[in-house]
Formats: sequence, structure tokens, C-alpha cells
Amino acid sequence: MLALHPDELSPRDNYKFLIGSVIPRPVAFVTTKSAAGTLNAAPFSYFNIVSSAPPMISVSVQRVNGKQKDTARNAIFANAFVVHICDTDNVDYVNQTAASLGPEESEVEQVGLTPVESRVIDVPGVQEAKIRMECVLEHALPLGGSVPTCDMLIGRVVQYHIQPDLYEDGRIDALRLNPVARLAGDDYVKLGQIFAMDRPK
Repeated sequence: MLALHPDELSPRDNYKFLIGSVIPRPVAFVTTKSAAGTLNAAPFSYFNIVSSAPPMISVSVQRVNGKQKDTARNAIFANAFVVHICDTDNVDYVNQTAASLGPEESEVEQVGLTPVESRVIDVPGVQEAKIRMECVLEHALPLGGSVPTCDMLIGRVVQYHIQPDLYEDGRIDALRLNPVARLAGDDYVKLGQIFAMDRPK
């Protein structure tokens, strides 16, 4: 085995090693609302479930030269955000929202997505997602040392929205959802072969 110590790698090489190894990663498409009322949106693949009771999910938002991105700043200000699941029908829109815009510019408006009001929180979602989750901010953790390099947002889900034909008997049809996951570089992946295994008793 090749042995690599993280301290001997550049930040860029650590990044490349991690995103090339921890694959595939689900993509959270996150909407937030700024203090000025702008609806911002951006995709994040440092995303996962934290807990099911209560339902909580995490999104890690990397900083740029120690400065918070709009998503983290807005989520902390509003104490809320919406997470949408990226799928093959909306991935082109989601990818376009990764462009660098000013905080006063709306990625949702820029790429032609359709805002939809939330039921519980004061942050809109977008209509073009088959699943979206309204979240209140449970914790915002600056991580990375004395000069933080990211903000870990932990959201408690307070409302689910799901396309009706995806949901039956409490289960989600993964094939109908057709989610998209992130690899490294410019690469994404769709669902491949699905197989089942019995869990040990």
C-alpha cells in the first residue's frame, strides 16, 4: 500500500484524495435567504444524514480564504435552509447554480428555477426537485482550527416535500427518483446496478 500523510500533502492534494476516494457523494441543492431577501442557491456534495430521531442532515460549506459563503452566512442569519435532492431531471440547473455570483444576485432567478414557498420556514425552495426538506438550523459549527476553513450546518428537518409517485408504504422509489451523485473533477454518476444483502442477525 502507498502510505500518504495528510500533513505532507498540500491542501489541494488532500482535497483531490478525499473527493476521489469518498464516492459517490449525494448532492444537496441548498436554498437560503439573505438578510436583504435574496433567494440564493448552491450545490454541496459534503452532505449526509446525521440522525433520524429527530431527523437531521448535515451540509459542510467550505470557506474561501476564511470567508463564509452566502449559503452558510444566510442559513445562520435566517436560522433555516431548504435541501433539495439532485436528480437527473434537475442536475443541469443545479450545476449552473455553482457559478460565482454576488450575494445580492439570485442563482434561482439566474438559471430560471421556480421558487416555491415553504410551509414551516421562511425560506423558499424550488419546484424542480422531486424531494425537498425544510430545515431549521440546529447547529452551525466553524471547523478547521483558529482560522476556520468550513462551516458544518446541521439542519433539523421540519417538513418533507416529495413527488407523490415516488412514495409508497413509507418507502421512496430510488429508480423513479433517479438521483445524481458526485465523483471527482467534473464527473457525476447515476444509479447503477442495485443489489441486496441480508444483514447479520
